[in-house]
Amino acid sequence: MNNFQQTIKEECTISGHGLHSGAPVTLTIKPATTNHGVKFQRIDLPNQPIIDANCDYVIPSERSTTLLKDGVKLNTVEHILSALAGLQIDNILITVDNEEMPILDGSAGAFVQMIKNSGIVRQEETRELFQLNHNLYIEDPATGSKIIAMPSDSYKVTVMVDYNSQIVGPQHASIDHIEDYEKEIAPCRTFVFFHELKTLYEAGLIKGGSVDNAIILVDKMPSQTDINELSKLFNRTDIEVKSEGYLNNIDLHFQNEPTRHKLLDVIGDLSLIGTSIKAHIIATRPGHKINTDFAKMLKAKIKETKSKIIAPVYDPNKDPVYDIHAIQNILPHRFPMLLVDKIIEVTENYVVGVKNTTVNEHFFAGHFPDNHVMPGVLQIEAMAQCGGMLALKSVENTKDYDVYFLKINNAKFKRKVVPGDTLVMKVELMGPIRRGIVEMKGTIFIGNQIATEAEMMATIIKRQK
Repeated sequence: MNNFQQTIKEECTISGHGLHSGAPVTLTIKPATTNHGVKFQRIDLPNQPIIDANCDYVIPSERSTTLLKDGVKLNTVEHILSALAGLQIDNILITVDNEEMPILDGSAGAFVQMIKNSGIVRQEETRELFQLNHNLYIEDPATGSKIIAMPSDSYKVTVMVDYNSQIVGPQHASIDHIEDYEKEIAPCRTFVFFHELKTLYEAGLIKGGSVDNAIILVDKMPSQTDINELSKLFNRTDIEVKSEGYLNNIDLHFQNEPTRHKLLDVIGDLSLIGTSIKAHIIATRPGHKINTDFAKMLKAKIKETKSKIIAPVYDPNKDPVYDIHAIQNILPHRFPMLLVDKIIEVTENYVVGVKNTTVNEHFFAGHFPDNHVMPGVLQIEAMAQCGGMLALKSVENTKDYDVYFLKINNAKFKRKVVPGDTLVMKVELMGPIRRGIVEMKGTIFIGNQIATEAEMMATIIKRQK
Protein backbone atom coordinates (compact mmCIF):
# COMPACT_ATOMS: atom_id res chain seq x y z
CA MET A 1 0.00 0.00 0.00
CA ASN A 2 1.30 3.42 -0.98
CA ASN A 3 1.85 5.68 2.03
CA PHE A 4 1.74 8.98 0.14
CA GLN A 5 -1.34 10.70 -1.22
CA GLN A 6 -2.03 10.54 -4.95
CA THR A 7 -4.03 12.34 -7.60
CA ILE A 8 -4.17 12.20 -11.41
CA LYS A 9 -1.94 14.04 -13.87
CA GLU A 10 -4.65 15.64 -16.01
CA GLU A 11 -8.43 15.63 -16.22
CA CYS A 12 -10.20 12.92 -18.19
CA THR A 13 -13.78 12.37 -19.33
CA ILE A 14 -16.09 9.46 -20.08
CA SER A 15 -19.75 9.29 -21.10
CA GLY A 16 -22.48 6.69 -20.86
CA HIS A 17 -25.92 5.98 -19.40
CA GLY A 18 -27.09 5.47 -15.85
CA LEU A 19 -27.93 1.86 -15.02
CA HIS A 20 -31.22 2.62 -13.29
CA SER A 21 -32.26 5.97 -14.80
CA GLY A 22 -31.14 5.22 -18.34
CA ALA A 23 -30.25 8.92 -18.62
CA PRO A 24 -27.12 10.04 -20.50
CA VAL A 25 -24.32 11.31 -18.29
CA THR A 26 -20.83 12.66 -18.78
CA LEU A 27 -18.32 12.22 -15.98
CA THR A 28 -15.05 14.13 -15.72
CA ILE A 29 -12.29 13.44 -13.20
CA LYS A 30 -10.04 16.37 -12.27
CA PRO A 31 -6.80 16.51 -10.21
CA ALA A 32 -7.01 17.95 -6.70
CA THR A 33 -4.59 19.19 -4.07
CA THR A 34 -3.46 17.23 -1.02
CA ASN A 35 -6.05 16.54 1.69
CA HIS A 36 -8.86 17.42 -0.73
CA GLY A 37 -10.32 13.94 -0.65
CA VAL A 38 -12.81 12.56 -3.18
CA LYS A 39 -15.67 14.90 -4.04
CA PHE A 40 -18.51 14.91 -6.57
CA GLN A 41 -19.92 18.01 -8.24
CA ARG A 42 -23.30 18.24 -9.98
CA ILE A 43 -22.53 20.72 -12.77
CA ASP A 44 -26.06 20.37 -14.18
CA LEU A 45 -27.59 22.11 -11.15
CA PRO A 46 -27.60 25.77 -10.10
CA ASN A 47 -24.56 26.71 -8.02
CA GLN A 48 -22.98 23.37 -9.02
CA PRO A 49 -23.16 21.81 -5.53
CA ILE A 50 -20.41 19.55 -4.21
CA ILE A 51 -20.94 16.31 -2.31
CA ASP A 52 -18.10 14.65 -0.40
CA ALA A 53 -17.64 10.91 -0.89
CA ASN A 54 -18.67 10.30 2.71
CA CYS A 55 -20.69 7.47 4.23
CA ASP A 56 -22.53 10.03 6.36
CA TYR A 57 -24.43 11.03 3.20
CA VAL A 58 -25.53 7.52 2.21
CA ILE A 59 -29.29 7.00 1.98
CA PRO A 60 -31.25 3.76 1.45
CA SER A 61 -31.55 2.79 -2.20
CA GLU A 62 -32.17 -0.32 -4.28
CA ARG A 63 -29.29 -2.11 -5.95
CA SER A 64 -26.79 0.76 -5.68
CA THR A 65 -25.09 3.21 -3.33
CA THR A 66 -26.68 6.65 -3.26
CA LEU A 67 -25.45 9.89 -1.67
CA LEU A 68 -27.72 12.76 -0.60
CA LYS A 69 -26.57 16.13 0.74
CA ASP A 70 -28.74 19.23 1.06
CA GLY A 71 -31.31 17.76 -1.30
CA VAL A 72 -28.74 16.93 -3.99
CA LYS A 73 -28.58 13.25 -4.96
CA LEU A 74 -25.97 11.03 -6.61
CA ASN A 75 -26.76 7.45 -7.58
CA THR A 76 -24.60 4.41 -8.30
CA VAL A 77 -21.30 5.84 -7.08
CA GLU A 78 -19.80 2.50 -6.03
CA HIS A 79 -17.95 1.58 -9.25
CA ILE A 80 -16.08 4.86 -9.74
CA LEU A 81 -15.25 4.90 -6.02
CA SER A 82 -13.97 1.34 -6.25
CA ALA A 83 -11.71 2.25 -9.17
CA LEU A 84 -10.26 5.21 -7.24
CA ALA A 85 -9.68 3.08 -4.13
CA GLY A 86 -8.18 0.25 -6.17
CA LEU A 87 -5.66 2.64 -7.74
CA GLN A 88 -5.09 4.41 -4.41
CA ILE A 89 -6.25 7.83 -5.62
CA ASP A 90 -6.86 10.13 -2.65
CA ASN A 91 -7.58 13.59 -4.05
CA ILE A 92 -9.96 14.08 -6.95
CA LEU A 93 -12.94 16.13 -8.11
CA ILE A 94 -15.57 14.24 -10.12
CA THR A 95 -17.97 16.40 -12.10
CA VAL A 96 -21.20 14.89 -13.51
CA ASP A 97 -24.08 16.39 -15.48
CA ASN A 98 -26.76 14.08 -14.12
CA GLU A 99 -27.62 12.36 -10.84
CA GLU A 100 -26.33 8.89 -11.75
CA MET A 101 -22.86 7.65 -12.67
CA PRO A 102 -22.47 5.92 -16.06
CA ILE A 103 -22.71 2.13 -15.85
CA LEU A 104 -20.48 1.55 -18.93
CA ASP A 105 -19.88 -2.24 -19.13
CA GLY A 106 -21.00 -2.84 -15.54
CA SER A 107 -17.49 -3.03 -14.11
CA ALA A 108 -14.83 -0.57 -12.93
CA GLY A 109 -12.52 -1.46 -15.81
CA ALA A 110 -13.24 1.58 -18.00
CA PHE A 111 -12.76 3.95 -15.05
CA VAL A 112 -9.44 2.32 -14.20
CA GLN A 113 -8.22 2.56 -17.78
CA MET A 114 -9.24 6.21 -18.02
CA ILE A 115 -7.35 7.04 -14.81
CA LYS A 116 -4.29 5.09 -15.92
CA ASN A 117 -4.28 6.89 -19.26
CA SER A 118 -4.39 10.22 -17.44
CA GLY A 119 -1.44 9.26 -15.26
CA ILE A 120 -1.14 8.93 -11.48
CA VAL A 121 0.86 11.52 -9.54
CA ARG A 122 2.34 10.98 -6.09
CA GLN A 123 1.88 13.96 -3.80
CA GLU A 124 4.14 15.09 -0.98
CA GLU A 125 1.68 14.66 1.91
CA THR A 126 1.47 11.28 3.61
CA ARG A 127 -1.80 9.35 3.47
CA GLU A 128 -3.89 9.06 6.62
CA LEU A 129 -3.81 5.40 7.57
CA PHE A 130 -5.88 3.70 10.24
CA GLN A 131 -4.52 0.54 11.86
CA LEU A 132 -7.35 -1.60 13.17
CA ASN A 133 -6.33 -3.22 16.46
CA HIS A 134 -9.51 -5.09 17.39
CA ASN A 135 -12.14 -7.07 15.52
CA LEU A 136 -15.20 -5.15 14.31
CA TYR A 137 -18.38 -7.01 13.34
CA ILE A 138 -21.80 -6.35 11.83
CA GLU A 139 -24.65 -8.70 10.90
CA ASP A 140 -28.04 -8.40 9.23
CA PRO A 141 -30.16 -11.35 10.43
CA ALA A 142 -32.83 -10.62 7.81
CA THR A 143 -30.46 -11.26 4.89
CA GLY A 144 -27.77 -13.38 6.50
CA SER A 145 -25.18 -10.76 5.52
CA LYS A 146 -22.13 -10.46 7.76
CA ILE A 147 -18.95 -8.40 7.70
CA ILE A 148 -16.00 -8.65 10.05
CA ALA A 149 -12.84 -6.54 10.02
CA MET A 150 -9.76 -8.02 11.67
CA PRO A 151 -6.32 -6.50 12.35
CA SER A 152 -3.87 -6.96 9.49
CA ASP A 153 -0.56 -5.62 8.25
CA SER A 154 -2.26 -4.45 5.03
CA TYR A 155 -5.66 -3.94 3.41
CA LYS A 156 -7.19 -7.26 2.41
CA VAL A 157 -10.72 -8.18 1.36
CA THR A 158 -12.39 -11.58 1.20
CA VAL A 159 -15.96 -12.09 -0.01
CA MET A 160 -18.10 -15.22 0.26
CA VAL A 161 -21.51 -15.70 -1.35
CA ASP A 162 -24.11 -18.44 -1.60
CA TYR A 163 -27.31 -17.72 -3.51
CA ASN A 164 -28.72 -21.23 -3.19
CA SER A 165 -28.35 -21.47 -6.92
CA GLN A 166 -26.89 -24.20 -9.09
CA ILE A 167 -25.34 -21.49 -11.23
CA VAL A 168 -23.82 -19.35 -8.50
CA GLY A 169 -23.25 -21.75 -5.68
CA PRO A 170 -20.90 -21.14 -2.78
CA GLN A 171 -18.07 -18.95 -4.08
CA HIS A 172 -15.35 -16.81 -2.60
CA ALA A 173 -12.95 -14.19 -3.87
CA SER A 174 -10.01 -12.46 -2.21
CA ILE A 175 -7.53 -9.69 -2.78
CA ASP A 176 -4.45 -9.64 -0.55
CA HIS A 177 -2.65 -6.79 -2.28
CA ILE A 178 -4.54 -3.73 -3.49
CA GLU A 179 -1.99 -3.46 -6.31
CA ASP A 180 -3.70 -6.52 -7.87
CA TYR A 181 -7.01 -4.67 -8.16
CA GLU A 182 -6.56 -3.53 -11.77
CA LYS A 183 -6.20 -7.04 -13.21
CA GLU A 184 -8.08 -9.18 -10.71
CA ILE A 185 -11.10 -7.10 -9.69
CA ALA A 186 -11.69 -4.06 -11.93
CA PRO A 187 -12.91 -6.00 -15.05
CA CYS A 188 -15.58 -7.90 -13.10
CA ARG A 189 -19.12 -6.91 -14.10
CA THR A 190 -22.32 -6.56 -12.17
CA PHE A 191 -24.81 -9.40 -12.38
CA VAL A 192 -28.48 -10.11 -11.97
CA PHE A 193 -30.67 -13.21 -12.02
CA PHE A 194 -33.02 -13.60 -14.96
CA HIS A 195 -36.06 -13.98 -12.73
CA GLU A 196 -35.35 -10.59 -11.09
CA LEU A 197 -35.36 -8.55 -14.30
CA LYS A 198 -39.07 -8.00 -14.73
CA THR A 199 -39.55 -7.02 -11.07
CA LEU A 200 -36.64 -4.58 -11.17
CA TYR A 201 -37.87 -2.98 -14.39
CA GLU A 202 -41.38 -2.59 -13.07
CA ALA A 203 -39.91 -0.94 -9.96
CA GLY A 204 -38.45 1.79 -12.17
CA LEU A 205 -34.91 0.41 -12.05
CA ILE A 206 -32.41 -0.89 -14.67
CA LYS A 207 -33.81 1.44 -17.38
CA GLY A 208 -30.25 1.69 -18.65
CA GLY A 209 -29.55 -2.00 -18.20
CA SER A 210 -28.76 -4.27 -21.11
CA VAL A 211 -27.15 -7.57 -21.90
CA ASP A 212 -23.99 -5.55 -22.61
CA ASN A 213 -23.53 -4.14 -19.10
CA ALA A 214 -24.53 -7.00 -16.82
CA ILE A 215 -24.06 -10.73 -16.48
CA ILE A 216 -27.53 -12.24 -16.52
CA LEU A 217 -27.64 -15.54 -14.66
CA VAL A 218 -30.31 -18.10 -15.39
CA ASP A 219 -30.85 -20.52 -12.51
CA LYS A 220 -34.19 -21.76 -13.90
CA MET A 221 -34.85 -22.38 -17.56
CA PRO A 222 -37.12 -19.56 -18.77
CA SER A 223 -40.02 -20.04 -21.11
CA GLN A 224 -39.84 -18.72 -24.65
CA THR A 225 -42.37 -16.10 -23.58
CA ASP A 226 -39.97 -14.87 -20.90
CA ILE A 227 -37.13 -14.73 -23.41
CA ASN A 228 -39.30 -12.80 -25.85
CA GLU A 229 -40.19 -10.28 -23.12
CA LEU A 230 -36.53 -9.83 -22.29
CA SER A 231 -35.68 -9.41 -25.96
CA LYS A 232 -38.29 -6.66 -26.19
CA LEU A 233 -37.01 -5.04 -22.99
CA PHE A 234 -33.42 -4.90 -24.23
CA ASN A 235 -34.31 -4.42 -27.91
CA ARG A 236 -32.40 -7.54 -28.91
CA THR A 237 -33.44 -10.44 -31.11
CA ASP A 238 -30.47 -12.71 -30.49
CA ILE A 239 -30.99 -13.58 -26.83
CA GLU A 240 -30.65 -17.22 -25.83
CA VAL A 241 -29.71 -19.18 -22.75
CA LYS A 242 -26.33 -20.88 -22.67
CA SER A 243 -25.98 -24.28 -21.13
CA GLU A 244 -23.66 -22.82 -18.46
CA GLY A 245 -26.62 -20.95 -17.02
CA TYR A 246 -26.19 -17.41 -18.30
CA LEU A 247 -27.33 -15.53 -21.35
CA ASN A 248 -25.34 -15.55 -24.53
CA ASN A 249 -24.40 -11.92 -24.16
CA ILE A 250 -20.90 -12.37 -22.76
CA ASP A 251 -18.31 -14.84 -21.54
CA LEU A 252 -17.13 -14.69 -17.97
CA HIS A 253 -13.72 -13.15 -17.29
CA PHE A 254 -13.34 -15.40 -14.25
CA GLN A 255 -15.27 -18.43 -13.07
CA ASN A 256 -16.18 -16.51 -9.91
CA GLU A 257 -16.74 -13.15 -11.64
CA PRO A 258 -20.02 -12.41 -9.80
CA THR A 259 -18.29 -12.82 -6.44
CA ARG A 260 -15.35 -10.71 -7.57
CA HIS A 261 -17.83 -7.99 -8.49
CA LYS A 262 -19.25 -8.16 -4.98
CA LEU A 263 -15.69 -7.60 -3.76
CA LEU A 264 -15.42 -4.63 -6.13
CA ASP A 265 -18.55 -3.17 -4.54
CA VAL A 266 -17.21 -3.72 -1.01
CA ILE A 267 -14.02 -1.80 -1.85
CA GLY A 268 -16.03 1.06 -3.37
CA ASP A 269 -18.53 1.29 -0.53
CA LEU A 270 -15.89 1.11 2.22
CA SER A 271 -13.89 3.89 0.55
CA LEU A 272 -16.67 6.18 1.82
CA ILE A 273 -14.89 6.01 5.17
CA GLY A 274 -12.49 8.58 3.73
CA THR A 275 -9.46 6.95 5.36
CA SER A 276 -7.18 4.14 4.19
CA ILE A 277 -7.20 1.23 6.61
CA LYS A 278 -5.03 -1.71 7.57
CA ALA A 279 -7.50 -4.51 8.14
CA HIS A 280 -8.69 -7.80 6.70
CA ILE A 281 -12.32 -7.41 5.64
CA ILE A 282 -14.30 -10.66 5.41
CA ALA A 283 -17.78 -10.22 3.98
CA THR A 284 -20.43 -12.93 3.72
CA ARG A 285 -23.28 -12.22 1.29
CA PRO A 286 -22.51 -8.51 1.21
CA GLY A 287 -24.77 -5.85 -0.27
CA HIS A 288 -24.68 -2.08 -0.51
CA LYS A 289 -26.72 -1.54 2.65
CA ILE A 290 -24.57 -3.61 4.97
CA ASN A 291 -21.40 -2.36 3.22
CA THR A 292 -22.26 1.27 3.91
CA ASP A 293 -23.57 0.51 7.41
CA PHE A 294 -20.21 -1.08 8.13
CA ALA A 295 -18.42 1.91 6.63
CA LYS A 296 -20.28 4.13 9.12
CA MET A 297 -19.25 1.80 11.95
CA LEU A 298 -15.60 1.89 10.86
CA LYS A 299 -15.69 5.67 10.54
CA ALA A 300 -17.10 5.98 14.06
CA LYS A 301 -14.32 3.71 15.33
CA ILE A 302 -11.68 5.83 13.59
CA LYS A 303 -13.17 8.99 15.05
CA GLU A 304 -13.15 7.42 18.51
CA THR A 305 -9.51 6.35 18.27
CA LYS A 306 -8.33 9.68 16.85
CA SER A 307 -8.98 11.21 20.23
CA LYS A 308 -6.40 8.87 21.72
CA ILE A 309 -3.11 7.60 20.40
CA ILE A 310 -3.06 3.83 19.97
CA ALA A 311 0.14 2.01 20.79
CA PRO A 312 1.69 -0.13 18.06
CA VAL A 313 1.05 -3.84 18.46
CA TYR A 314 4.17 -5.61 19.71
CA ASP A 315 4.23 -9.38 19.35
CA PRO A 316 7.47 -10.72 20.88
CA ASN A 317 6.92 -14.04 19.10
CA LYS A 318 7.12 -12.40 15.69
CA ASP A 319 10.49 -12.10 13.98
CA PRO A 320 11.74 -8.49 13.86
CA VAL A 321 12.37 -6.64 10.62
CA TYR A 322 15.86 -5.80 11.93
CA ASP A 323 17.44 -7.66 14.83
CA ILE A 324 20.32 -6.22 16.86
CA HIS A 325 22.92 -7.50 14.39
CA ALA A 326 21.16 -5.87 11.44
CA ILE A 327 20.83 -2.63 13.41
CA GLN A 328 24.57 -2.62 14.11
CA ASN A 329 25.21 -2.95 10.38
CA ILE A 330 23.32 0.31 9.83
CA LEU A 331 23.83 2.49 12.92
CA PRO A 332 27.34 3.39 14.16
CA HIS A 333 26.30 3.26 17.86
CA ARG A 334 27.71 0.62 20.20
CA PHE A 335 27.54 -0.19 23.94
CA PRO A 336 26.74 1.69 26.04
CA MET A 337 25.01 4.04 23.62
CA LEU A 338 23.10 1.65 21.37
CA LEU A 339 19.56 2.03 22.69
CA VAL A 340 17.48 0.06 20.18
CA ASP A 341 17.20 -3.72 20.50
CA LYS A 342 15.11 -4.41 17.40
CA ILE A 343 12.95 -2.84 14.71
CA ILE A 344 9.56 -4.56 14.43
CA GLU A 345 7.86 -2.49 11.70
CA VAL A 346 9.09 -0.40 8.79
CA THR A 347 7.08 1.59 6.24
CA GLU A 348 7.90 4.46 3.91
CA ASN A 349 7.08 7.03 6.56
CA TYR A 350 7.52 5.41 9.98
CA VAL A 351 9.38 2.76 11.98
CA VAL A 352 8.60 0.99 15.24
CA GLY A 353 11.50 -0.02 17.47
CA VAL A 354 11.82 -1.79 20.81
CA LYS A 355 14.12 -1.14 23.77
CA ASN A 356 14.07 -3.50 26.75
CA THR A 357 15.31 -1.91 29.96
CA THR A 358 16.92 -3.93 32.76
CA VAL A 359 18.38 -2.99 36.11
CA ASN A 360 21.82 -3.71 34.64
CA GLU A 361 21.73 -0.68 32.31
CA HIS A 362 24.89 1.36 32.86
CA PHE A 363 23.01 4.61 33.49
CA PHE A 364 21.00 3.21 36.41
CA ALA A 365 24.22 3.06 38.48
CA GLY A 366 24.11 6.82 38.87
CA HIS A 367 20.52 7.80 37.88
CA PHE A 368 19.16 7.35 40.56
CA PRO A 369 20.97 4.58 42.49
CA ASP A 370 18.15 4.08 44.99
CA ASN A 371 15.26 4.90 42.67
CA HIS A 372 16.19 3.84 39.14
CA VAL A 373 14.82 6.09 36.39
CA MET A 374 15.92 6.13 32.75
CA PRO A 375 17.18 9.63 31.88
CA GLY A 376 14.85 11.57 29.61
CA VAL A 377 17.71 12.54 27.33
CA LEU A 378 18.42 8.85 26.69
CA GLN A 379 14.79 8.23 25.89
CA ILE A 380 15.06 10.96 23.26
CA GLU A 381 18.28 9.38 22.03
CA ALA A 382 16.58 5.99 21.69
CA MET A 383 13.83 7.54 19.56
CA ALA A 384 16.47 9.38 17.54
CA GLN A 385 18.24 6.11 16.79
CA CYS A 386 14.95 4.66 15.53
CA GLY A 387 14.65 7.81 13.44
CA GLY A 388 18.15 7.18 12.11
CA MET A 389 17.00 3.76 10.88
CA LEU A 390 14.09 5.47 9.11
CA ALA A 391 16.23 8.25 7.63
CA LEU A 392 18.91 5.91 6.30
CA LYS A 393 16.30 4.04 4.26
CA SER A 394 16.52 6.98 1.85
CA VAL A 395 20.19 6.34 0.92
CA GLU A 396 21.66 3.49 -1.10
CA ASN A 397 24.69 2.60 1.01
CA THR A 398 23.93 3.18 4.68
CA LYS A 399 27.55 2.57 5.74
CA ASP A 400 28.57 5.76 3.93
CA TYR A 401 26.20 8.03 5.90
CA ASP A 402 25.47 9.16 9.44
CA VAL A 403 22.46 10.92 10.92
CA TYR A 404 23.02 13.87 13.26
CA PHE A 405 20.61 15.71 15.55
CA LEU A 406 19.73 19.31 14.68
CA LYS A 407 16.80 20.18 16.90
CA ILE A 408 14.32 18.88 19.48
CA ASN A 409 10.89 20.46 19.98
CA ASN A 410 7.92 19.83 22.23
CA ALA A 411 9.54 17.08 24.30
CA LYS A 412 7.14 15.75 26.93
CA PHE A 413 7.81 13.14 29.62
CA LYS A 414 4.56 11.69 30.91
CA ARG A 415 5.70 8.77 33.06
CA LYS A 416 8.89 7.32 34.48
CA VAL A 417 10.78 4.61 32.62
CA VAL A 418 12.11 2.06 35.11
CA PRO A 419 13.85 -1.33 35.01
CA GLY A 420 11.65 -3.98 33.43
CA ASP A 421 9.85 -1.57 31.10
CA THR A 422 9.63 -2.41 27.41
CA LEU A 423 9.77 0.74 25.33
CA VAL A 424 7.86 0.51 22.04
CA MET A 425 9.01 3.51 20.00
CA LYS A 426 7.15 4.81 16.96
CA VAL A 427 9.00 7.42 14.90
CA GLU A 428 7.25 8.88 11.87
CA LEU A 429 8.17 11.43 9.22
CA MET A 430 6.46 14.80 9.55
CA GLY A 431 7.11 15.49 5.87
CA PRO A 432 9.22 14.31 2.94
CA ILE A 433 13.01 14.20 3.38
CA ARG A 434 14.44 17.21 1.54
CA ARG A 435 18.15 17.88 0.97
CA GLY A 436 19.03 15.42 3.71
CA ILE A 437 16.86 17.17 6.34
CA VAL A 438 14.60 14.82 8.28
CA GLU A 439 11.71 16.03 10.45
CA MET A 440 10.24 13.36 12.70
CA LYS A 441 7.80 12.83 15.53
CA GLY A 442 8.67 10.18 18.10
CA THR A 443 6.48 8.53 20.70
CA ILE A 444 7.48 6.00 23.37
CA PHE A 445 4.76 3.64 24.57
CA ILE A 446 4.93 1.44 27.63
CA GLY A 447 1.97 -0.86 27.28
CA ASN A 448 -0.87 1.38 26.11
CA GLN A 449 0.49 4.44 27.90
CA ILE A 450 2.54 7.22 26.35
CA ALA A 451 5.75 7.70 28.28
CA THR A 452 7.54 10.22 26.10
CA GLU A 453 7.00 12.19 22.92
CA ALA A 454 9.05 14.72 20.99
CA GLU A 455 9.53 16.34 17.61
CA MET A 456 13.03 15.99 16.19
CA MET A 457 15.05 17.31 13.27
CA ALA A 458 18.14 15.60 11.93
CA THR A 459 20.42 15.73 8.93
CA ILE A 460 21.88 12.94 6.81
CA ILE A 461 25.58 13.55 6.13
CA LYS A 462 27.96 11.50 4.02
CA ARG A 463 31.04 10.34 5.89
CA GLN A 464 34.40 11.73 4.92
CA LYS A 465 36.69 9.10 3.44
